[in-house]
Amino acid sequence: MPDKELLKIRNIYKSFGLNQVLKGISLELNEGDVLALIGGNGAGKSTLMKIIMGIYTHDSGEIYIRGEKLTSSKTSEALARGIYMVPQEPLLFPNMTVEENIIIGFDKKASELHHELVQTMQDVGWKMDLTRKASSLSIAEQQIVEILRGLMRHSQVLILDEPTSALTFDEVESLFKVVHDLSSKGIGIIYITHRLAEVFEIATKVAIMRDGIIPVRGDVKEFTRDMLVKGLLPPDAGTVEETAVQTHQKAAGIDYSRPPVFELKDYSGYGFSNINLKVYPGEILGLAGVVGAGRTELATTVFGRDKVLGGKAVLDGRDITGLKTKDVIEAGLNYVPEDRHLNGLFKISDVAANTTSALLPEKQMGHFILNRKKEAEISRKYVDDFRTKVTGLDQQTGSLSGGNQQKIVIARALATNPRLLILDEPTRGIDAAARGDVYAIIHNLRQQGVSILLISSDMEEIVELSDRVMTVCQGRINGEFKGGEINQDNLMSAAFGITKKEKEAKA
Repeated sequence: MPDKELLKIRNIYKSFGLNQVLKGISLELNEGDVLALIGGNGAGKSTLMKIIMGIYTHDSGEIYIRGEKLTSSKTSEALARGIYMVPQEPLLFPNMTVEENIIIGFDKKASELHHELVQTMQDVGWKMDLTRKASSLSIAEQQIVEILRGLMRHSQVLILDEPTSALTFDEVESLFKVVHDLSSKGIGIIYITHRLAEVFEIATKVAIMRDGIIPVRGDVKEFTRDMLVKGLLPPDAGTVEETAVQTHQKAAGIDYSRPPVFELKDYSGYGFSNINLKVYPGEILGLAGVVGAGRTELATTVFGRDKVLGGKAVLDGRDITGLKTKDVIEAGLNYVPEDRHLNGLFKISDVAANTTSALLPEKQMGHFILNRKKEAEISRKYVDDFRTKVTGLDQQTGSLSGGNQQKIVIARALATNPRLLILDEPTRGIDAAARGDVYAIIHNLRQQGVSILLISSDMEEIVELSDRVMTVCQGRINGEFKGGEINQDNLMSAAFGITKKEKEAKA
């Protein structure tokens, strides 16, 4: 007897403005399937899931639930038709009980809902104290509460988005048992993950998303980890060897016998642990990995925004561990955040004010009375040097294009004359022309002797710009690459947990 089809997606297209995110996606999910969906950052996974859930409207294509076409892009219809998405970070009311969190939003009487909830838990073999406050639950228990919310809606399709990203080993094992239990009951699960080992442990099928398409899919038993890694790489990944040679030649001018400009020693914080790395004068050290690996948390902790849990950060021989952000900047380190809209810009302020805001209050800008002449002088220099397209220094920053906004954010960091600049996803969300301009800025900084810690999920970008690369996986450094080793295959493998030793052993 053939498997019963729960979900069918046919030729889904989605664009945001001129950016085509999904380019004809097709997928099927049958009863009892655990479909692992993997892909690099920006592949389109989240957009596809939001379309399935009715959060986004697709431009064209069709979605069928048990053979019936979804007629509207509304979350209410997706829920009514048996689709539920468990978010990466559970959204519970901390001061409400487990039961209150699960039954909220239903129209039935509380007594009926209680009986139905108890029966649902018995059906899947779970035990949980329904009177506990949500604030007392572990992340794994919170995820079970989210899953129960879905089961109470009689969901037949569950979407789990990076469910193990914040779990301990024991909690991961518990979650896997939950997934197996649900699968045995005929529930279909879409399991989004960056951890390739989980694909082979938990999934029955796998699909790879890359640049808005699904080029590879099939039964998990048909694949090896190396095959999945190759599927994650772009078709032209083989051409990066030439770039790797150029990188090797570029790095040859760096004197690694000199003391490093910046060093982390057994550095630990929320989301990462025991990080050891060195950045040398004039070097671009790439820090590669996938979303959730802990790279941004590392950067914000160094920059004084988050608490240090252990180890040391040393800049030019000075211990800057745990310093406040303003003191870190004064010591000679600055940071360009990955989200320029949330953390990088004062969008209602003008170009000049944004460029010089990190200098306040300093003698050169005036203690209480702003030195407008100095502000204009500094701002004009960076507008000219970076070829930033503005109508004037008084133009509101929020009215600029994404690429020009990014140039303003970088200019603000450079105005403090840093010895080390941390660039976090410096070209995210900007067009190809602006990307080229940002690359030129980065190369120029290197020539001027500025050391750069480059955080990027774009492996091609890391290969093109870096003198040396370290990879981060699940909060730890798991690889270092130099010269000809710097290619997309090696970096993608390490980012997904396959170390150099493992690759060499298989070779």
